[in-house]
Amino acid sequence: MSTSDGYRGENGGRGKKKRIHLAAHFPGVNSTTVWADPRSGSQIDFSSFEHLARTAERGLFDFFFLAEGLRLREHGGRIHDLDVVGRPESITVLNALAAVTERIGLAGTVNATFNEPYELARRFASLDHLSGGRAAWNVVTSSDAFTGENFRRGGYLDRADRYARAAEFLDTTRELWDSWSPDGAQRPFSHTGRQFAIEGAFTVPRSPQGHPVVIQAGDSAEGREFAASAADVVFSRHSSPEAGRAFHADVKRRLDRYGRQPGDLKIMPAVTYVLGDTDAEAQEKAAEIRRQQVSPQNAILALEQVWGRDLSAYDPDGPLPGIDPDPDSGRVQGRVRVADPFAVAAKWRALSQAKGLSIRQTVIETTGRQSFVGTPRTVAAVLEEHVATDAADGFVLVPHLTPGGLDDFVDHVVPLLQERGVFRTGYSGTTLRSHLGLPAPVWKGGTP
Repeated sequence: MSTSDGYRGENGGRGKKKRIHLAAHFPGVNSTTVWADPRSGSQIDFSSFEHLARTAERGLFDFFFLAEGLRLREHGGRIHDLDVVGRPESITVLNALAAVTERIGLAGTVNATFNEPYELARRFASLDHLSGGRAAWNVVTSSDAFTGENFRRGGYLDRADRYARAAEFLDTTRELWDSWSPDGAQRPFSHTGRQFAIEGAFTVPRSPQGHPVVIQAGDSAEGREFAASAADVVFSRHSSPEAGRAFHADVKRRLDRYGRQPGDLKIMPAVTYVLGDTDAEAQEKAAEIRRQQVSPQNAILALEQVWGRDLSAYDPDGPLPGIDPDPDSGRVQGRVRVADPFAVAAKWRALSQAKGLSIRQTVIETTGRQSFVGTPRTVAAVLEEHVATDAADGFVLVPHLTPGGLDDFVDHVVPLLQERGVFRTGYSGTTLRSHLGLPAPVWKGGTP
């Protein structure tokens, strides 16, 4: 399969190096963002979204990515303001960004549990038209009753039903997009399934990409199968080489049963980075950023997410609690539950005792850290190695500062990737599909 920007196929073809795909995740969610840094800005003001999107476009990234939150997270019955307070609706922001950018893809996370196919198909098709073919939908699901309280249906879906609804939701959405032919003919749609029974006429003509790009982020067996069957991009969490290669191989080998080629699906883990003039300086900066991310307050809150108990009386610089977790606690709301809190607590205790770590030090040691640390040249080399060895097809960069956290990467790492011949020196196409080297969707609308 021929891809854009002079690269060919999944492995480059004809001896060429495999191309790196890059995307930018807008920060401002979870403790990744260092709010205490004087350079940290608003996660609400449009100027913040515009700055990061323009920076990513200047760096020739494939797409700009927005997460979504349908309810503000709570901790101990109160809004968790150490996380984020206030989250604008994704597609509204992306429509505004379409007017101030020209080439970069615009990806929004929208929930398939608490929306309807007709409404969502219309919104993304409209974004694809307004942006000239740059829209992408990150499909997510929810069985969280806490979030569901904001909606009529509540949190009634168990895990299996979430994916069943999402799969039919996506199929139905694509039927709506296909109700307009590539030559502009429109025909009525009719869909009857277990989740949806709708019919009518779709109002938006076929968009520049045919279908907006579909992104998926699940890591379970159901999520991997859903990605192999229906997604264009997988937003994964496997940033280490070994875990990345295992995930990459597992998902790619599932594609054949759906008549798809390895290059039809891009796997892009979320990663962070820290740059320095020397590798040692970068390591020192990374350690300081981790201390800022895990403040004494955040350390206790992270501990409570595992233990499910009020641990506010504990000293962050003291030892871990000797009590067992309460797995049925509702102390933390709106976050993914820890699957086995007893196992996690035992692992943390063992690490703490072995290394003599306090609560805060344990949280720093066990929770997320910077994926790539070093000089620009060091980071560029490691990024290339990850992609060349099929640990990933590219990366979604998650900066620790809003909105300027991507500036140094674009200024100092991107030119080195270009020198290495693994990253584009200019956009050759106008759509997100062309940036990603994805095939055009086959029209399945039949004869109007």
